[in-house]
Amino acid sequence: MNDDEHAKRGIDLERPNAARVYDYMIGGKLNYAVDRMFAEQILGVLPNARHMALVNRAWLRRAVRFGAEQGIRQFLDIGSGMPTVGHVHEVVQTIDPTSRVVYVDNEPIAVAHSEIVLEGNDNATMVQADAEYPDEVLEHPTTEAMLDFGKPVMVIMAAFVHFIPDSRDPAGLIGRYREVLAPGSHLALSSGTWQGQGDETQRSVSLYEKSGTPLTLRSPDELTALVKGFEILPPGVVFTPEWRPDEPPEDPPARSGGLALVARKV
Repeated sequence: MNDDEHAKRGIDLERPNAARVYDYMIGGKLNYAVDRMFAEQILGVLPNARHMALVNRAWLRRAVRFGAEQGIRQFLDIGSGMPTVGHVHEVVQTIDPTSRVVYVDNEPIAVAHSEIVLEGNDNATMVQADAEYPDEVLEHPTTEAMLDFGKPVMVIMAAFVHFIPDSRDPAGLIGRYREVLAPGSHLALSSGTWQGQGDETQRSVSLYEKSGTPLTLRSPDELTALVKGFEILPPGVVFTPEWRPDEPPEDPPARSGGLALVARKV
């Protein structure tokens, strides 16, 4: 893809992009030199960063599998990022091929590659929209065609809200999505945290501030406050590897650097 094509698609190669940096961390190939350079800077001050990303990805797969096991057949993945192995549709459609998945992201390369990955899959699609404007997502023709909000939906916000500072009202944002959900719907959410972290986390947060995509890390109580109106399901707000693990975690849970929860609208 040449510079004109990048510009046409709205791909900014001057600054690292959080979705592409995450893709690099989990071993993906949908990233650019600016993203790899920034990721290596993060790894220089926070060597555990790649482990954090991989553990979060593993939690996501467990969370959506749990949703499918509860009978949910509709999934709305907010800030879905790059298409990688073990994407939501692969997990839930293994349980029920009729499960419907709508991915949402505003990163042009994530949208472009997702469209390629999902070609031929009538029950999974991509919406290019800014998830901080819920009406833009919920009233998008593709969303309306794919999802029936009169029935339970699992809304996924994996490593999303830590990019939304308190000044932009993340609780109100989540609340707007909650308003349209039918009882029995679920919210799966993960976020970076200060809890149990060392000075290297502060140094990595400082790097994100310079990149133009600052992080707001939160405590369990702060995350609980964001999901008011939902019932948080056991085991509660815990480090990502502690959330319904398939096997006991080998590493100290705090090494994940992230907290996770799944909650239900009653």
